Amino acid sequence: MIRVGVVEDQNLVREGLERLLLLTPDIRVTQHAVDGRDALRLLQDDSLDVLLLDLRMPEMDGIAFLEEACRRRAEIPCIILTTFDDDDYILEGIRLGAKGFLMKDVSLTTLSDAIRTVAAGGTLLQPAITQRLMRRMEMATRPAIEPNSLLPEKLTEREVQILRLMFGGFSNGEIGYALRLSEGTVKNHVSSILGKLGARDRIRAVLKAIEEGYLTPAS
Repeated sequence: MIRVGVVEDQNLVREGLERLLLLTPDIRVTQHAVDGRDALRLLQDDSLDVLLLDLRMPEMDGIAFLEEACRRRAEIPCIILTTFDDDDYILEGIRLGAKGFLMKDVSLTTLSDAIRTVAAGGTLLQPAITQRLMRRMEMATRPAIEPNSLLPEKLTEREVQILRLMFGGFSNGEIGYALRLSEGTVKNHVSSILGKLGARDRIRAVLKAIEEGYLTPAS
């Protein structure tokens, strides 16, 4: 049996998820919390296999909860429950170790499959949502991914290293210090990464890298 915790401040959503999962033969909600602060007690619960985590909550939101979980080195695999208004939070949640994200109106089949995937040690980075994030950023600018008739050039091992640090929010100077490279060398690598991924800036490069499988959530 896969044991699930639900962190959600809206009673209707929380209870709905619990009732929905009663229809599955192998998944049960065994714990719930009404906000991030309430959920901190679940970090000590070794019986939980997966945590379904809302992002926008009173007292302590999902990002603050994930930050505290990282500080405590807690290892409950989390799936972010998101809405169309949560785009600004999704990347940060993934960077902080969430194993994936799902829309709140997801079907039972998709939800249960996602829980099984994450409980088994996998991740859930749905291309449809990463593409949506890129489309929303494109509304005020030119297209994020430039058309290219050629197959994309693969990133080198060094470029993947730098991309991971970009994902962590580090500046060129900080990346250079960590990898013992000059800031100018890092800048050249970043330009190469953007070109290979067809992205106009670092955020779009990270989104494309997630979609292409270069980046996965922190373990």
